[in-house]
Amino acid sequence: SSALFGPSFALETPLPSTPHLELRSQRHRAIMVSFMGQDFSLEDVCRVEDIHRLRALAISREAVRLVGQLNRPSFRLPSLRRPTAASVADSAVWQASKPLITGSLSGIVATCCIQPMDMIKVRVQLAAAEGRPTSPFTIASQTLRNEGVLTFYSGLSAGLMRQVVYTGARFGLFDMFMEKASDPSFDAVPGFAKKALCGISAGGIAAVAGTPADLALIRMQSDSLLPEAQRRNYRGVVHALSTIARTEGVTGLFKGASTTAARAMATNFGSLAFNAQAKETLGDMGASPTVQVFGGALVAGFASSFFSLPMDFVKTQIQKMRADPATGKMPFSGPLDCAVQQVRQGGITRLWSGFPTYYMRMAPHAMIALVLQDKIKAMWSAAGL
Repeated sequence: SSALFGPSFALETPLPSTPHLELRSQRHRAIMVSFMGQDFSLEDVCRVEDIHRLRALAISREAVRLVGQLNRPSFRLPSLRRPTAASVADSAVWQASKPLITGSLSGIVATCCIQPMDMIKVRVQLAAAEGRPTSPFTIASQTLRNEGVLTFYSGLSAGLMRQVVYTGARFGLFDMFMEKASDPSFDAVPGFAKKALCGISAGGIAAVAGTPADLALIRMQSDSLLPEAQRRNYRGVVHALSTIARTEGVTGLFKGASTTAARAMATNFGSLAFNAQAKETLGDMGASPTVQVFGGALVAGFASSFFSLPMDFVKTQIQKMRADPATGKMPFSGPLDCAVQQVRQGGITRLWSGFPTYYMRMAPHAMIALVLQDKIKAMWSAAGL
C-alpha cells in the first residue's frame, strides 16, 4: 500500500489469513513448473497468485472507503472553496480591472440605446461634406424608407467593441489618474486643472487603442452610401478589421488615429472634467447625490458635444475617404488639410455641422454612461467589492 499511496498511507483493512495456501502447497508440493529456464514449485506460484488477488481485494475496499469520505457533506477540498467577496476585493487583478470593467459595461448599455442617433449623425456629416441636405429628419426618413429599420443598427458590433476598448479605458484611466492626482504633492494644482489634465490624458490614450474599432464603425455605417461597385460589404466588425488590415496594411487600422485622439481629448475634457467639476460644485451647494449625478451628466453632455464636434467632423471625413478612381489621389493629405478645405468651402461653422443631431447623440450617451458608472460603482460597494 505504501508503494501505491505513499509511505504515510496504511490500509485499514488488513490482509486476511490464507490457510488454504497451506493445503494447496501440501497437495502440490512435488509438482514443479519450468518458466524461462527456471524451475518453480507450483506451491510458490499459487502463493503469489493468491497474495495478488487478496491485495487487490483489500485495495478495492479501501478505495470504497475513501470515496465514502469524499461524499460526506462535511468534506471540502481546499482548492474548490468558493472565493469570498473580501478575497476578490483584495485581489490585485480585480483592483486593476474594476475601473475598466465598470467603464465598459456603462459604455455598452449607452451605445445600445443611442446607436440609431450615431448612425444619423454620421450620415449628416457625410451629407454636409458633399453639399447635400443635412436635416436629420430627412436623412432618417430616407434611410428608413430606402434601407429599412435595421440599417440604424449598422456597425453595432463595431460600436460595442469600441465601447469595451475605448470607454472602458477612458473611464478606468480617468479614475486611476484622479486617484493619483489626490496625492498631497499635487495640492498646489487647481482642482479643475487636475480634472482636465486627467480627462485629456485618459481620452488620448484610450482613443489610440480604440481607433481600429472606430474606423470599422465609420466604414460599416457609410458603406451603403457608396455606389454598389465600390461597396466593401462588411459582414461584421471582425470581417471589417481583417479586410482593412489585408488591403491597407496593419497601419491602415489606425487611419485617422491623430484626429480620433484629438476628438477623444476634447470629448473627455468636456465630459469627464466638467462632470466631475459640476458634481463637486453641486455638492458644495448642498444638492442631493441624485441631483449631483444627473446635473453633472447634463453639463458633461453639452460640454463634450461642443468641444469635440469639430474633431469628430474631420475624423469622419478622414476615415471614410477613398482614393479617386482616375488619379488614385486621396481627397485630403491629412486632418489639418481636411479641416482647412472644409472651412474654405463652408466657413468655420461647417465644423459644427449637425450639432443638434450630434448633441442628441452625445448628450444621452454621456448621461447614460456616467449615470450607469455611478450605479455600477454602488453595486460593487454593496457587494463588498
